[in-house]
Amino acid sequence: MMTVLSVSKLNFYLRALLEGDAPLQNLYVSGEISNFKRYPTSGHCYFTLRDEKAQLKCVLFAAQGAHLRFAPENGMRVICRGRVSVYGRDGVYQLYVDDMHPQGAGALAVAFEQLKSRLAAAGLFDESHKQPIPKYPRRIGVATSAYGAAVADIKQITARRFPAAELVIAPTVVQGDGAPESIARSIEQLDKMGLDVLIVGRGGGSMEDLWAFNTETVINAVYTCKTPIISAECPHSWSTENSSTCHSNSFCAQAAKVNIQKNE
Repeated sequence: MMTVLSVSKLNFYLRALLEGDAPLQNLYVSGEISNFKRYPTSGHCYFTLRDEKAQLKCVLFAAQGAHLRFAPENGMRVICRGRVSVYGRDGVYQLYVDDMHPQGAGALAVAFEQLKSRLAAAGLFDESHKQPIPKYPRRIGVATSAYGAAVADIKQITARRFPAAELVIAPTVVQGDGAPESIARSIEQLDKMGLDVLIVGRGGGSMEDLWAFNTETVINAVYTCKTPIISAECPHSWSTENSSTCHSNSFCAQAAKVNIQKNE
């Protein structure tokens, strides 16, 4: 007897076959992004991965997309990790993406350049916003961790170069969850105290360790601060571009407020 399947039953059967194939439920696929679209209401992203000979429809749901360190764009070559299934309504097989990384570049590096370009276009790094640092500051605000080498170095150098200066230290979380908000809050508090200059920074670390200084929360706090800022993250992060002087390459420093000059 001839078996006749409805379209929905056939699609359901194909979906079960694909989802029952273990290698297809956790695989990596590389390609170039095209037709990228993100829906603001849901946050879900739909795009196509393609190479020279073929293309593959992909879905990145909002929950998974929230964990990406960079913003996917058309033309970007990426490696996606996910699972293959069939979207029953349309009878289309597609890749449901769980994670994505730029191919040939780290996610943080890509996010760094994307944010840099956007902030520069908005004028946050313009030299016209920068302020001179007072030559002999009397009251110096410091936003950094209350523990570690950074605050010890700041105290030592200040005592040697400006022995009459008063240090006002705002203990700050400089890494991990809540760090951007803590840094921004310390800047805002110190800015209200009528200080001559602020130092914002931390000790050394990887790019990921320094990432709090490359967030818009911190950059906006630096940009709106009326007190000149010395950015002192080591090694470089982007906060230095907006700061008064620069001991780093962070966005915080690019947004801070002075002519770049060499300091101890």
